[in-house]
Amino acid sequence: MADTSNPPQHQCTQRNLITDVAGLKLGNAHDAQLRSGVTVVLPEAAAVAAIDVRGGGPGTRESDALALGGAVNEVHGIVLSGGSAFGLSAATGVQSWLAERGIGYRVGAACVPIVPQAILFDLLNGGDKAWGASPPYERLARQACEAAALEFEIGTAGAGYGANTATLKGGLGSASACLPDGTCVGAVVAVNAVGSVTVGDGPQFWAAPFERGREFGGLGFPSRVPADALWPPLKGSARENTTIAIIATDATLTRPEARRLAILAQTGLARAIYPVHTPLDGDVVFALATGHKPPPAGLHGLTRLGALAADVLARAVARGVYEARSFAERTPPCWRDKFGAS
Repeated sequence: MADTSNPPQHQCTQRNLITDVAGLKLGNAHDAQLRSGVTVVLPEAAAVAAIDVRGGGPGTRESDALALGGAVNEVHGIVLSGGSAFGLSAATGVQSWLAERGIGYRVGAACVPIVPQAILFDLLNGGDKAWGASPPYERLARQACEAAALEFEIGTAGAGYGANTATLKGGLGSASACLPDGTCVGAVVAVNAVGSVTVGDGPQFWAAPFERGREFGGLGFPSRVPADALWPPLKGSARENTTIAIIATDATLTRPEARRLAILAQTGLARAIYPVHTPLDGDVVFALATGHKPPPAGLHGLTRLGALAADVLARAVARGVYEARSFAERTPPCWRDKFGAS
């Protein structure tokens, strides 16, 4: 009899993006002079969401609305943004865009879109941040909503546009996979970690054991982890960091189940970034369930869904850095600048 205790994982579609999860679109917008941007995930209908925060310096909005005791059990969009605390105005742009279309939580005649958000710090990356009285993130968020689609750019795009890691240009990554029953999991992540996503000074990614095909070069894992990889360089400033992510599934989940999915997915950041969840990061993972498929089969089903979510998020981190492109001064370099085409 075949062993089915560890069922295989499958690509959902050829996109290998979070939008392989039924019921989702994603939009990016950035400003090249600003060197920052916004990423917006929009469900086609109200969705269940939760949040898990592991970094020591997070920046979020509407995170309390996702608490297990919250009375509003739906969200209408999730935002990832650069700009540090200034970037939190991006959610206002998404709220106004949704409200104009009658999308939101109904309270009598009022319509209030519920739009949680997380931000990363990209204020010192060389971009022009002299925006005066009005930070541009609300405008960028509306542009991202207008651009929302099934296909989108990764690498130097959206919330990952101005991101950096300790040694390489950071970026926006995405990936997806399905369980044998067809349940899909996808991730999008803006990688701006204080740590490193590659092993030591070499080109291989910490996430290499979870790679599908050659989605981030197909270089595999080193036969031995070099000693210097265990004492990796950290990004110069203690406050220029944070990796923020959304893990999504088309399964039907309760909010406690979505919270457990976010917790399990955080393992993917630990597989792909070293070190991670530091006092210098604001690492946040949102979980989003669109409800197009049945619930997982009990606790074992939820565990398998979470294990897949961790794998997918690890791959998304590596893809974000692998696909990133440097700015003109190439400080820090992108992966291709340092290691060549793959």
